[in-house]
Amino acid sequence: MGAQDTLPVAAAFTETVNAYFKGADPSKCIVKITGEMVLSFPAGITRHFANNPSPAALTFRVINFSRLEHVLPNPQLLCCDNTQNDANTKEFWVNMPNLMTHLKKVSEQKPQATYYNVDMLKYQVSAQGLQSTPLNLAVNWRCEPTSTDLRIDYKYNTDAMTTAVALNNVQFLVPIDGGVTKLQAVLPPAVWNAEQQRILWKIPDISQKSENGGVGSLLARFQLSEGPSKPSPLVVQFTSEGSTLSGCDIELVGAGYRFSLIKKRFAAETTQVGGSLYGHSSCSKLDSHIQGQISQPIVGKTQTSAEMFIYGNVKRQLAALEN
Repeated sequence: MGAQDTLPVAAAFTETVNAYFKGADPSKCIVKITGEMVLSFPAGITRHFANNPSPAALTFRVINFSRLEHVLPNPQLLCCDNTQNDANTKEFWVNMPNLMTHLKKVSEQKPQATYYNVDMLKYQVSAQGLQSTPLNLAVNWRCEPTSTDLRIDYKYNTDAMTTAVALNNVQFLVPIDGGVTKLQAVLPPAVWNAEQQRILWKIPDISQKSENGGVGSLLARFQLSEGPSKPSPLVVQFTSEGSTLSGCDIELVGAGYRFSLIKKRFAAETTQVGGSLYGHSSCSKLDSHIQGQISQPIVGKTQTSAEMFIYGNVKRQLAALEN
């Protein structure tokens, strides 16, 4: 990199959605979306700064800033003007001496690294309940002394994203108690871990291009030796590339730098909820979907709906289930 080069910088927005659903009432859907913005610098930039100790200030503007709440800029590296009139954009500039010191220290600690990631912003996204969740969900249980019927309905929600992108590696994990002796019927196919008494569905991707526009159901019937089961929380995990839930973007202000890449992604993870809430709802659709899979139709018995299900980080649970 020469003194007159335009220096490449990459930016990445990464957001995480945690959602708690209670029944079918959208007003009771609690959503929290957090995010961070990271700048990435090539390793060669440290040599450039060593030869040019007074580089141009790195200044950038965050677009759709009004969608953000509780924004925490890196206090050692970022400065901003709080008197700006446009609420939809926010301009930041980097403390270049502190950045150069930080990058020099990182290069000494990681001499083999080809680039250095630097946290710049952490934030929360203003969420609007159910409409802010990229995957809407509903779960119904029918718990009897000798069997349990489970139905999970899901719906891809384009309104939650600024650009509609696929949800990848979607995983649904549900523990089933009551001494399951046999997975009598399941649709679509799932992984059952008899030791841990958990069922796992994996769907490679869900999008507008999926069957029925991303609307579907997961169905299962379990035979029990120690029933009835107690409905338990459903945990869902997925990732997505190419969009964010905040709609934020970034652009450079001034000369001296260029964006080589702007990456956007979001995921569902890290939620823990204790206990479950129960109510009543109809499982009549479960009968028609699963009846062809079993010898006897499901008849009208006590029907129970687990009103709670969550997006959660279940990497350890999923890994254990697959073993």
